[in-house]
Amino acid sequence: MLKGVGASSGIGIGTIVCIREESLDYSKVVFQGEAEEKARLKEAVDTFCEVTQEMAEDIRQRVGEKESEILSGQIMMLSDPFMTGQMEEMIASGSCAEAALDSVCQMYIEMFSNVDDELMRQRATDIRDIRTRMLRLLLGISSVDIASVPAGTVLAAKDLTPSMTVGLKKENISAILTEIGGKTSHSAILARALEIPAVLGIPQVLDQVSDGQQAIVDGESGEVILSPDEDTLKRYTAQWKEQQEQKAMLSVYRDRKTQDADGRNYELYSNIGSVAEAQIALENGAEGIGLFRTEFLFMDRTAMPTEQEQYEAYKAVSDIMQGKEVIIRTLDVGGDKEISYLKMESEQNPFLGWRAIRYCLEESDLFKVQLRALLRAGAEHKNIKIMLPLVTGVQEIRAAKQLLEECKQELAAQGIAYDDNIQVGIMIETPAAALIADLLAKEAAFFSIGTNDLTQYTLAVDRGNAKVENLYTTLHPAVLRSIRSIIRAAKEAKIPVGMCGEAAADPALIPLLLEFGLDEMSVSASSILKTRKIVSQWSQKETAEVEQKAMQLDEPQAVEEYLLSVCKR
Repeated sequence: MLKGVGASSGIGIGTIVCIREESLDYSKVVFQGEAEEKARLKEAVDTFCEVTQEMAEDIRQRVGEKESEILSGQIMMLSDPFMTGQMEEMIASGSCAEAALDSVCQMYIEMFSNVDDELMRQRATDIRDIRTRMLRLLLGISSVDIASVPAGTVLAAKDLTPSMTVGLKKENISAILTEIGGKTSHSAILARALEIPAVLGIPQVLDQVSDGQQAIVDGESGEVILSPDEDTLKRYTAQWKEQQEQKAMLSVYRDRKTQDADGRNYELYSNIGSVAEAQIALENGAEGIGLFRTEFLFMDRTAMPTEQEQYEAYKAVSDIMQGKEVIIRTLDVGGDKEISYLKMESEQNPFLGWRAIRYCLEESDLFKVQLRALLRAGAEHKNIKIMLPLVTGVQEIRAAKQLLEECKQELAAQGIAYDDNIQVGIMIETPAAALIADLLAKEAAFFSIGTNDLTQYTLAVDRGNAKVENLYTTLHPAVLRSIRSIIRAAKEAKIPVGMCGEAAADPALIPLLLEFGLDEMSVSASSILKTRKIVSQWSQKETAEVEQKAMQLDEPQAVEEYLLSVCKR
């Protein structure tokens, strides 16, 4: 068994095809003179940019804008006059085009590989990809065509470079294995967008596998079973079939309304982190977007996205959802989400520190760029709502609204269209917000309960600490009472209340949420149909009985045991 990072969930079973780096030896290439070598380099650069632009467009149409930008970024790098200038200087000193390219690329690879920042290390992957593809062009070597691999392929590579991902098609690729990469790598982003199971970061993977070898890949646990015995293969094949059967059975719920057994209506939305995920959410029957995590637009890059870049991403999601509601959370940076170029200082307790709305209100110029983009993106369909994270008091909502008004005035003065009636709501994810939900409801247009942080802060449990992870549960009586009181406060104020934390898709918790009066649940795209099915199975009489019994129990374990005993799947 091999072990790596589970970067894209699901079970993949198939036959391994190894993508090995071919020899790019240029030692026998003869220097043909400065003019000739510079011409060869320019021709290769031009071809590289042309082909890469076509690749980026293909990825943009099939997967999404953000994913295509990975390839567009390579064009920008290689087109940088400073980088090509360094290559031309080496050619002027007597190096052939291959040697000049290799030397300059290796310098950048070493520079980016030796920094602590994960996002900067991703640049090394881009430069490696540029180096390999440029050397192929200069040497006249054709590249591996991943698009032609047979169905049922488990792709194994040292690194799944951005250019290689163009050939990925989920109809042919059962799973992906790599030596390099983690959950935030390019490989992981593309694998998740295409719903291909992936295990990355497997040490020396190409030395441990071989072409034609059968493999079982668990993209959740990060485990890979090579040459499985008959019993193991049967067990995992049964799991895979069950997954496929569940998908097929659940497909009947795709175009249905989200209703309980008595016909009470609910909104079932999806959580997303990119434009591509919005399309997947729509295809999976989402009735809207309940949480667009905009921090993903800021990650995996060396500078903040411009107003235009943000506008295009938000507008794309607005267009994709065809008028359905899109709730976009403003930048939720800090805590476990570090972005190097924002130069946030290290903190002893980052989850309790300068993060989310606190950061944005202090960095108001940065925040206003995002607010302007959101206002502009909502101009056409009027379906965008703004959600503020980690709110602890009314003063934060008022301050954000004041900045929003300033942005409206600026856009009006410039004659730029915007949504003048855009709604501003908040995430309830702190005990402070839960305790003053009635006060916050007077300022906020809607609530969305973030159970991940609400549970963590209510129970004073670090959800990333294995020593206390057994204490972390949304089914704790304190958390359940908090959720109930938040929903009641929203109902009294007559504002919508949703939930975008992971608990919204928990079959054990759903009957309580229905009885508490939750209006909207926002879950991952893969959980939409399953959640809709579970909601449809509960009657009001049943949910009332469940609430009465569950809310009388005084221990988390007792609550969990009871809810699991009555939950429907």
